[in-house]
Amino acid sequence: MSSKENWEKYDDGTDEALDTAAQDLVVEDALRNFKLSVHAWSDAAYNRPRTAVQTLRRRSWRLAAGWALGCALVVGSISGGVIEHQHEQERARQAAAQKAAEQQKLLQQQSSQVDEEDLLAKVDSDVSREVPSAMEPLAQMMSDDDTK
Repeated sequence: MSSKENWEKYDDGTDEALDTAAQDLVVEDALRNFKLSVHAWSDAAYNRPRTAVQTLRRRSWRLAAGWALGCALVVGSISGGVIEHQHEQERARQAAAQKAAEQQKLLQQQSSQVDEEDLLAKVDSDVSREVPSAMEPLAQMMSDDDTK
């Protein structure tokens, strides 16, 4: 819509209509000028030469942290395996010691049983007599006859 059409639209001959039309024209011109200046600024900003700035990204700490965590993971895994292996060896040693203790106990029981039998046999032979004491003079006489 042109400003002439706006002027004719409000031109009914009153002062109020003239004031409103004049204000509309002023606002319309201001908006048109603002729009043109924005477009001009955008075109200038878009078409200006730019220099590319390469930013230096420091990733050395990330690399170091990654290596450190990786090494910690490997060391943890290996030490866990070594510790588990040591525990298995300790359990095997304990089982072997327990088995040896049981065998030793069994041997001691067997030897004590043999010792008891020997001791009982010795006591029996020491206490027992071939002949009762009342028959002893007769037994001596018999032994004297055998020697003659």
